[in-house]
Amino acid sequence: MSLLFEIIGGALILIGSIFLLLGGLGILRMPDVYNRLQAGTKATTLGGMSLILGVGFLKVEDDWTWMVKALIIVIFIAFSNPISSHALARAMYKRKRYPLIKNDDGNMDAYKEVSENIKKEDKK
Repeated sequence: MSLLFEIIGGALILIGSIFLLLGGLGILRMPDVYNRLQAGTKATTLGGMSLILGVGFLKVEDDWTWMVKALIIVIFIAFSNPISSHALARAMYKRKRYPLIKNDDGNMDAYKEVSENIKKEDKK
């Protein structure tokens, strides 16, 4: 049973490391803040979860509380990373840093209409 946990733990650590490496490359290569934020958030969520679960599997033979702690951290990451990326993206939008990539119509800012409607309703 110990060998199985070591194999699973090693595989999860390897997968997590690959996700984190690709996320770092995505942050370097993407053209604007929103694409960088998406690449970084996906990578840290999946990479961090895999890495922490891998450590949990490696330490499960010593003490089962490692796996419980690892699962609690994974749940925290699953909730906090999307919320933090949303807050960062919204702050960048409010600072008038708009997306660089445009679609066929020449417009990529779908949030602009929503925010204008909210402002109109607030004035009423």
